[in-house]
Amino acid sequence: MLRVAVVGSGPSGVYAAQTLVQQREVPGVRVDVLDRLPCPYGLVRYGVAPDHEKIKSLQGSLRGVLEDERIRFLGNVEVGGETLTTGRLLELYHAVVYCVGAARDRMLGIPGEELAGVHSATAFVSWYSAHPDAAAAGFGLADVRSAVVIGAGNVAVDVTRILARGAPELRLTDMPEPALGALAASGIREVAMVARRGPSQGKFTTKELRELATLPGVDTTVLPDELARDPAYADPAAAAALPAVNRRNVEVLRDWTAHRPDARARRITLRFFLRPVEVLGGADGRVSGVRFEHTVPDGRGGVSGNGTFEDVDAQLVLRSVGYQGVPLPGLPFDTARGTVPHAAGRVLRGGRACVGEYVAGWIKRGPTGVIGTNRPCAKETASSLLQDAGALARRELPGDPLDALRAAGLAPVPWPGWLAIEAAESSLGRSLGRRSVKIPDWPGLLAAATGE
Repeated sequence: MLRVAVVGSGPSGVYAAQTLVQQREVPGVRVDVLDRLPCPYGLVRYGVAPDHEKIKSLQGSLRGVLEDERIRFLGNVEVGGETLTTGRLLELYHAVVYCVGAARDRMLGIPGEELAGVHSATAFVSWYSAHPDAAAAGFGLADVRSAVVIGAGNVAVDVTRILARGAPELRLTDMPEPALGALAASGIREVAMVARRGPSQGKFTTKELRELATLPGVDTTVLPDELARDPAYADPAAAAALPAVNRRNVEVLRDWTAHRPDARARRITLRFFLRPVEVLGGADGRVSGVRFEHTVPDGRGGVSGNGTFEDVDAQLVLRSVGYQGVPLPGLPFDTARGTVPHAAGRVLRGGRACVGEYVAGWIKRGPTGVIGTNRPCAKETASSLLQDAGALARRELPGDPLDALRAAGLAPVPWPGWLAIEAAESSLGRSLGRRSVKIPDWPGLLAAATGE
């Protein structure tokens, strides 16, 4: 029997486990899916906006995989620390597949970024998604009138939408009570989502973009002169040559130029061709705005500054300019790419493949693609592992890894513990007159897992 550990229970980890147990070339594969958190599903639970029920429903298919009798979920198990090193983990399993994602956000690298009121979109998403590491963070929004979101991807659209949404709509989600209360008390009247390039180069999907124009009590606007700077916006032939999603985005934004703003509504403004150069602060040490330099297309797909500047008021700034992988102690790491060096998923040490150690997902390929992109990525890695199965299975293991984890002082949360958390969150929701509501802190999650 081949025993494999998959580190990470997000889509890439679950797809890797699924491929390993459902293939027929190597019979008898058993997989333990380990996660640092007591809850499974990774960014599907802690990264998908709470008002995106359709995407969140993917948890159902991931759940079906983790309930397979050949797969065992063990939450609350941190790999890479003193208690459980990567070397010790490899002693307990024939092979280990690391699916640990890209946990750190990119910085803007501009003056003033350290001011109070400047945050990463990642931190904001973790807070309103009830990630237990973000429980103590909090976001005071009562004194915020204007917010700036820097970025042009789906995460930027998500946080823009959540900031502008009304509390009655968010109450229908599983958003934790502290975040719901802060958003309900928000004084935000305007959110500017700002991109340094043009509308044809936005990384958001058309579905996400269109949602911004459907929010009750919210006006969504664009500036026609900024759109007109984009060659693909002004030239029908250039627009026709765009990828389908970018072309549709341009068409949606073109339609918005005919909209007449309602001064009484909250407002979302999409801004283009603006590059952040400085975060401005007030006498109180908090952010008061962002200084942008206007940019123009450089003819090579990029932009260059034109030497003119504009200040945009903001008491809250969220940067959403991408993710970076984080080194895991014991594994090699390419700092330039933010990934673990690999060949078809096999970890490379000094250019040589390490049979027994593998990677999949963002830590393998970088933070690219959508949820579905993880499936072929995980299959490639699983295929490499299965090709190595003959050599891997020759090594004798010391026994059930779960016994060793407990002997080391860890307290793994098994699948029944996760089901107990689910039940506790349903009960919490009922007590608040809502649907299931997420438990946002470590003590609450671990207490629920043990039935306390």
